[in-house]
Amino acid sequence: MQYKRVLLKLSGEALMGDRKYGIDPKRLDDYAKEIKSIIDKGVEVAIVIGGGNIFRGIAGASKGLDRVQGDHMGMLATVINGLALQSSCEDNGMQTRLQSAIKINEVAEPFIRRKAIRHLEKGRVVIFGGGTGNPYFTTDSAAVLRAIEMEADVILKGTRVDGIYTSDPEQNTDATKFDFISFEDVLRKGLKVMDTTAFTLSQENELPIIVFDMNTPGNLLRIISGEKIGTKVNL
Repeated sequence: MQYKRVLLKLSGEALMGDRKYGIDPKRLDDYAKEIKSIIDKGVEVAIVIGGGNIFRGIAGASKGLDRVQGDHMGMLATVINGLALQSSCEDNGMQTRLQSAIKINEVAEPFIRRKAIRHLEKGRVVIFGGGTGNPYFTTDSAAVLRAIEMEADVILKGTRVDGIYTSDPEQNTDATKFDFISFEDVLRKGLKVMDTTAFTLSQENELPIIVFDMNTPGNLLRIISGEKIGTKVNL
């Protein structure tokens, strides 16, 4: 396998499937099966999931809600998604642990770095909820932070497009895809991979990012096996 330990970043919107909001059980099961395919190969998997399918703090703030309150609501949404993904993973035969950056001990362990690493070493899927535990930070930032703390080999950012393009391929049919691109070129070209805080943190820690289509069956295993899937961002 190309990678031994990975951090998989999933957006909350990805869990909606074809719905307008909420969680699609079929999409959740599909993702769990994809994760199982690489767990069976001995890969250690940590996951950070967003909450945009339930609530997005910055959107709430734009409608008059206090930003800090909105972000806390978003953190709780990521815990809900984490619980749903945990249940689906366990239904597919995986051992999991859900750790939260905000204390919610009845449903999730508190985030403890050494404990999370030990879970990974034992072959358990570790799902991180609650973002970073702080307002004004996105789940992209949480993903990079946890990846660094877990000493992951790579961040796998699962999206609904198959990589990074010169412009939005869903709006511009002339957009061209990058197979490889440097951190500097992403910034220079103004491409949207992650928010600036998350992207800079990844760059400073020399942690590569692979952006790929999570909805294509088998893609996750192909990446782990060394195939050139999606777009790789590296130094």
